[in-house]
Amino acid sequence: MKLNGSEIIIECLKEQGVDTIFGYPGGTILNVYDALYKHRDEISHYLVSHEQGAAHAADGYARSTGKVGVCFATSGPGATNLVTGIATAYMDSIPLVAVTCNVAVPALGRDSFQEIDITGVTMPITKHNFIVKDVKDLAKTIRRAFTIAKEGRPGPVLIDITKDATANECDYVKETPKNIDPVTDSINEKDIDRAVELINASKKPFVFVGGGCIASGAAEELKRFVEKIDAPVCDTLMGKGAFPGADERYTGMLGMHGTKTSNFGVSECDLLIAIGARFSDRVTGNAKKFAKHAKVLHIDVDAAEINKNVKTTASVLGDANEILKRINMKLSQLEHKEWMEQIEEYKTKFPMRYRKDVLNGPLLINALYEETKGEAIITTDVGQHQMWAAQHYLFKRPRQLLTSGGAGTMGYGLGACIGAKVGNKDKLVFNITGDGCFRMNMNELATASRYNIPIIDIIFDNQVLGMVRQWQDLFYGQRYSNTVIDDSVDYCKVAEGLGCKAYRVETLEEFRAAVKDAIRLNIPCVIDCKINKDDKVFPMVSPGAPISEAFDRQDLDAKQNN
Repeated sequence: MKLNGSEIIIECLKEQGVDTIFGYPGGTILNVYDALYKHRDEISHYLVSHEQGAAHAADGYARSTGKVGVCFATSGPGATNLVTGIATAYMDSIPLVAVTCNVAVPALGRDSFQEIDITGVTMPITKHNFIVKDVKDLAKTIRRAFTIAKEGRPGPVLIDITKDATANECDYVKETPKNIDPVTDSINEKDIDRAVELINASKKPFVFVGGGCIASGAAEELKRFVEKIDAPVCDTLMGKGAFPGADERYTGMLGMHGTKTSNFGVSECDLLIAIGARFSDRVTGNAKKFAKHAKVLHIDVDAAEINKNVKTTASVLGDANEILKRINMKLSQLEHKEWMEQIEEYKTKFPMRYRKDVLNGPLLINALYEETKGEAIITTDVGQHQMWAAQHYLFKRPRQLLTSGGAGTMGYGLGACIGAKVGNKDKLVFNITGDGCFRMNMNELATASRYNIPIIDIIFDNQVLGMVRQWQDLFYGQRYSNTVIDDSVDYCKVAEGLGCKAYRVETLEEFRAAVKDAIRLNIPCVIDCKINKDDKVFPMVSPGAPISEAFDRQDLDAKQNN
């Protein structure tokens, strides 16, 4: 069957099971949009307000569903506007395929109108990228792109297609995509035996879970493993939901804003079992003093992560789910009664404290958890509100928290929220944002209202750039350089002007009522929550300090009183 390049693109997307695209048209990609128009009953396209919103929406769709997210953009600024979203997906290992179009081959390299070397721009932030100049290469390139995005450690792939390649014709033969098998060839049985040996010898094991557990679908096997070795569990920001947040073995997040129980426990354990985690600087604090009493067993699919940031005692390379299955088969039931009692004492001694008499971030998150019974999908932007959401919403399952962990992208949450709701129409989806982040991509409220996507956007409105100001307060002598955004912007009027229902709340009762009403209305809503600019995220680890030196408000007050 002879088709033009644009028709081949659409047919290949259908082959891959794509039924949702987020994008923004323009000159070089017009042929593709024309072909898409003919298949609008098979593939839903969501016109975003900005290309960055398309990338974030595709990312949120991918994180929440486990499928590959797809976004479209035209050449030049359309393509470069995707860059932040692609980088966000790359840092967090999210499967994404970005399709851009470029000028025709004769116009390449001539500084033509809206010509940008987008493959050159995105080379460091994609798992792989392609430029397709010949229509004959188009189908195999698209198929390969989806395979690369999904296999092993997932990640974003960009395909840039010249305009003449979208117009020219060639033969097209439909293919059924091959299944992507978990990475098992790299799993060495000697490594499995060494892991079992270390686990059996440990008196104080601690399990540390990252996003790789979610990517590999290892949640059930992880729970079996944890119960079998009788150990406490902490996680990274990306690992939230891999292990149930309300389980008695769960100790909370590890690292800069992790719980004292997790930070102290990991600092005292004799074996740290890291599964699908990359030991980022926000987790380890001072890496030279991280888990200094522990042997480290690292399970990961990416060989580049082994010994990159933390020296390991042993490692097993491959799919986390398959590795845990093999380890579980070789383990007998273990018991660490004294160690678990010690961890329980820490949990009792160091609870997550916050005021309940005034509106604040932790109070809001806990109320949201109660109102949604812990069942909602939560997206966030980046900053204090992000940490409060991670600390206080007890995520029950994988793919419940969607947040920019590695890149720390302000403006990520709203687009991701739209993508998550499109992919999970039967679930409640909330975005938790700060007023600084909200300003970044608030235009995507117009996307939500255009398609009546019933997301609920909750603004933690403290009229400052909260996390940056927190650092200025604690480490920069209270010199608040350009972090105060106390101005006349009315977020409720902005939301209403963009077609959404808006609420302004100043009490817990008003907040609960707004959440209930927004859920009932089932339309795009914004809840503007007024909180104090001096509220801080605790616990905290000072930059350059070991995680064993985590402190909270009580520690600061005690230090000042001495």
